Amino acid sequence: MEPRITLLTLGVADLARSVAFYRDGLRWPTTYKDGDGVAFFDLSGTKLGLYGLHALCEDISPDTRPASGGFSGITIAHNVRTKEEVAAVLAEAERAGGRIVKPAQDVFWGGHSGYFTDPDGHHWEVAWNPMMPLDETGFMTMPG
Repeated sequence: MEPRITLLTLGVADLARSVAFYRDGLRWPTTYKDGDGVAFFDLSGTKLGLYGLHALCEDISPDTRPASGGFSGITIAHNVRTKEEVAAVLAEAERAGGRIVKPAQDVFWGGHSGYFTDPDGHHWEVAWNPMMPLDETGFMTMPG
């Protein structure tokens, strides 16, 4: 297996509401049209998919049930190029309808980050990491 993630799919309670958050609020590009059963967003190096939560559970297995709220144990990261961008992106997410769960702040590992949740409670970290800067294409570089 080649080491790559090509698509990250989030199960959402209301597809139209979630599309509005990502497309209209965060201004992410999509080919989604009203009535489509799934939405795909083009990101740098991967895609984000939004799919109805119950349909996604059914796709996994008829026995799969949605989690009952709370933290799922998974976070999604959006790294930025500068420390100042962290607060700006968090503010943009909040204006779009997200909820700030940790404001922008310096963190123990030497960077600067904060967290927001989207309308379905998926946790997004917005981070500036000076040890792993983004290259010209937006890909995170690793030291060494």
